[in-house]
Amino acid sequence: MMSKIIIIVKYFNLKSNAIWSEKMKTILVLHTGGTIAMSEGENGAIIPGEQNPLNSFNNPFTGKIKLDIRNPFNLPSPHMRPQEMLTLRNKIIEAESEGIDGVVITHGTDTLEETAYFLDLTLPSEIPVVVTGAMRSANEIGSDGLHNFQTAIQTAASDEAHGKGVLVVMNDEIHTARFVTKTHTTNVATFRTPTFGPVGSISKERVTFFSKLIRQTYVPIDHIVDNVYLLKAFAGMGPELFKALVKQNISGVVIEALGAGNLPPATLPGLQALLDQNVPVVIVSRCFNGTAESVYDYAGGGVRLEQMGAIFCHGLNGQKARIKLLVGLSADMSSNDLASFVSDAVS
Repeated sequence: MMSKIIIIVKYFNLKSNAIWSEKMKTILVLHTGGTIAMSEGENGAIIPGEQNPLNSFNNPFTGKIKLDIRNPFNLPSPHMRPQEMLTLRNKIIEAESEGIDGVVITHGTDTLEETAYFLDLTLPSEIPVVVTGAMRSANEIGSDGLHNFQTAIQTAASDEAHGKGVLVVMNDEIHTARFVTKTHTTNVATFRTPTFGPVGSISKERVTFFSKLIRQTYVPIDHIVDNVYLLKAFAGMGPELFKALVKQNISGVVIEALGAGNLPPATLPGLQALLDQNVPVVIVSRCFNGTAESVYDYAGGGVRLEQMGAIFCHGLNGQKARIKLLVGLSADMSSNDLASFVSDAVS
């Protein structure tokens, strides 16, 4: 399979408002499970049920929006794999060819950002694709699921959501799939976009966008490469984890390095062993804000890591960088194309 990247250039757009057009729109809803589809049991534990409570959702937009509701999965989000993400991507492409106007995906929040970013990289469509979830199950006090679902539908039906890439809608905020991340284990305002903030908001029936990404990249893939790993650096880290990976059938590895992108010197023999096997090694920062850069020139410093052959990914967190590396590898990119693709967080 030949590697292929399509870069879509867009222009900055300041504050546009929309509810939806007068035309009746059809929104495809793909329920995949997660807390939004679960209930609290008698012992207080949250468990999935045989039926998704969202299937009995009473469409408040009758006469304005038609919902085409499907249930491809009923999985807790830790059970979601790239293979399921690819299935969602293919279902969306098929539905768009049938005339769907937009898509809403309900998803568990633990891996929501990874699924959203995978779709953002691999979908060629201009139609709105919105991912949402919930932090409280369907029968908990203050459950946020139905509200998030409703605002996600509103956003997917908005004319202004076209061409903005995959979006994440939670807690009345609209975020880009590229930069949004889960920041709190239980708070309903958990999804945040560090540094940049949300690109829009929903109030009552109005969807408002403040800005949008200036460039997007589409990478067509038809299969998933396995064995792409994510490691996190720590003080006193040695070569053991790297040596363990050398013995595996490894396709690539992302390292959440210290600070601007540095590693303890004891890791270097293990890192070199991976690079000697032509395994792509991607460096990001474990910091919540900022970007990884080759700044420090000492043993384990970013300058030396880059000289060794490590790829610096600028602006993505570890889990997003892993998704990007996985997509690039699944597209059979050459080593040079892969390094360029992964290092550029703007696309």
